[in-house]
Amino acid sequence: MEHIVYNVGDVVRMKKLHPCGSDIWELTRVGMDFGMKCQGCGHFVRIPRVKFEKMVRGIVEG
Repeated sequence: MEHIVYNVGDVVRMKKLHPCGSDIWELTRVGMDFGMKCQGCGHFVRIPRVKFEKMVRGIVEG
């Protein structure tokens, strides 16, 4: 399985929509957990790396 390297500032598309309707997020923290900012409403979330890697579709820009 291919390992993708994520960096702070990357913009990613997730499988599920945020309640605001956006599936585009900017990474604000990368490590054991990921900090993400919704590009639709600006909401911040932090999720564990394992959960992030299951939910991410790929990098949109970065």
